[in-house]
Amino acid sequence: MVDAKDILISKRTVPICKVPSISKGNQPTEGGNLILKETEKEELITKYPILKNYIKSLIGAEEFLYNKPRYCFWFPDFFPPELRKINELTERLILVQKMRTASTDPKTRELANEPFRFREMRNYNSFVIVPSTTSENRRYIPMGFGKAEIIPTNLLLIMPNGNQYHFGVLMSAMHMAWVKFVCGRLGNGLRYSKDIVYNNYPWPENPNDKQTKAIETSAQKVLDARLQFPKSSLADLYDPLTMPPALVKAHNELDKVVDLAYRPQAFTSDAKRMEFLFELYERYTADLFTKEKVKKSKKN
Repeated sequence: MVDAKDILISKRTVPICKVPSISKGNQPTEGGNLILKETEKEELITKYPILKNYIKSLIGAEEFLYNKPRYCFWFPDFFPPELRKINELTERLILVQKMRTASTDPKTRELANEPFRFREMRNYNSFVIVPSTTSENRRYIPMGFGKAEIIPTNLLLIMPNGNQYHFGVLMSAMHMAWVKFVCGRLGNGLRYSKDIVYNNYPWPENPNDKQTKAIETSAQKVLDARLQFPKSSLADLYDPLTMPPALVKAHNELDKVVDLAYRPQAFTSDAKRMEFLFELYERYTADLFTKEKVKKSKKN
């Protein structure tokens, strides 16, 4: 239970704080025909070495959490003429075209003319990865970083150009207290949404350089602790029964410095964190309402 006023958390299209926006990854809608297993990728590249330039790693929530390799054809601009004679590829494109042409969705049918492209395509040089669903038993939602050679699907949320400070706050006990209170549920899992969870999250108010640097340093220690276990997936590392002590220690340090970015006094429980976050949320959103009211008045 949280000792706070009743507050309605509504959907928002933009964050209430000055932080990067997040969005879904790339939506394929191609019937699986542009997606490859590792064996398929290796066979095609062995036969047609040129395809190495047009195949990238593809990750959804499962691939990200469990280290399951999967790949996709990736043609962001146009279909290269030199690939037209590769029968294995053109056969896949024909299947994509047929699947999209038969769709009841107008947008999907429209894209039948570009069967080599995903329905939605976004590619960034770097981004923070947030799984859209995860087990509610985990102490933290496992998050990470992606690079341009990795294509995230729409089963992941991504923060383009997110840095270690953003990663550190999102991986903290403070953020997880908010997640477990506000997040929707999907069976026994948490369903993380940008409009309800992320866009309404009250970030630290004007953290100074020392606080920001402390969070960045501790976030890196979390990443370094993970590297000590190269054979373990994120699902293994964040199993609530077997989380490695080195990773627990790194997270405990991160929790402490994030808490201190909110206030100098320690939080004794998640309930106390939520009381503080709700007060901060109320203040942030009251300011937003005032600004919106002023804008409307000026228009009048």
